[in-house]
Amino acid sequence: MTDHENITPGSRAELVLMGLISKYINDGTPVGSRTLSKETDLELSPATIRNVMSDLEMCGLIDAPHTSAGRVPTPKGYRFFINCLMSAGNIQTQAASEYGDVFDGISDQKSILTGAADMLSQITSFAGVLSTPTKTGVAFKQIEFLKLSPQRVLAILITQDGQVQNRVLAVDKDYSDSELVEAANFFNATYDSWNLDTVRTDLARHMRSDHKDMHREMRTAVKMAGELFESESESEKDSVLVSGENNLLGIPDFAELEKIKGLFDTFKTKQVLYDLLQKSLETSGVQIFIGEESGYKILEDCSVIAAPYEVDNERVGVLGVIGPTRMHYNEVISAVDITARLVGSALSSAKRH
Repeated sequence: MTDHENITPGSRAELVLMGLISKYINDGTPVGSRTLSKETDLELSPATIRNVMSDLEMCGLIDAPHTSAGRVPTPKGYRFFINCLMSAGNIQTQAASEYGDVFDGISDQKSILTGAADMLSQITSFAGVLSTPTKTGVAFKQIEFLKLSPQRVLAILITQDGQVQNRVLAVDKDYSDSELVEAANFFNATYDSWNLDTVRTDLARHMRSDHKDMHREMRTAVKMAGELFESESESEKDSVLVSGENNLLGIPDFAELEKIKGLFDTFKTKQVLYDLLQKSLETSGVQIFIGEESGYKILEDCSVIAAPYEVDNERVGVLGVIGPTRMHYNEVISAVDITARLVGSALSSAKRH
């Protein structure tokens, strides 16, 4: 046997590999042939297991760390292990009823999303990550302008899915309350139910044109809303939520200071996380990235389990878990899957109300 693709279902090679990885995930120490013979249901002699392990090592599925007599799985081994779990239907999906009341009574999007990231980190004891809904498909509902002082106006933007954004704008003119109401009414009538990106594009076009050609309400609305939409567009760095990253500090797999420091820098800057989660948005169902499968060297000692969540049958964001490659995959995959479904349901319900 020189290639893992030649491992047939139910063969000794598959049984030994699955037993070794299960044992390693549970104990965290290299697994030897004698241990596998004694402490699993393989019913094979240590010598037979040793020969199979030698073949598995040649295939690159397991490796010997340092001078240990035991073996540990490689990323390639983990991939084979997960594929076997998935094809055999051994991923036990949690019943929605176990977590079904998590979002009861919560109607605003931010609280639902923050709660989901927290929930993932608590269930798995790893880091929960989540990308907030993409603006594509999100529609404008209403804007309000409230005078705070002669030089300050509060702009409130509400979208059709219940998002609310506020920003205090510095103004160079003392607008009356009636002028602000008229400007908001004009804006709401003009852009009712428009896609946010389309609104932003149209505002940018108006801001480049000659303001003298606009009537007063439109000039005021464009000036106010233009600043609000501009700031909203700059908030991409806030589009990834991270919860429970400190959970990783106590995991022996991340004992090397430089590795954990690099990982925390990644959590802080969020760009890698954003790009990876966006990649997962393109496919349905749970995605599993083991080590460098993610495409990022900084995550070579990590596994990322991610799944998109939907609002009214449209994929709008992705949530997931980042932890060590040595994790109970069936439990984490199940947690990510059920959380994605609960978040989608909660957001869809919030949008309707």
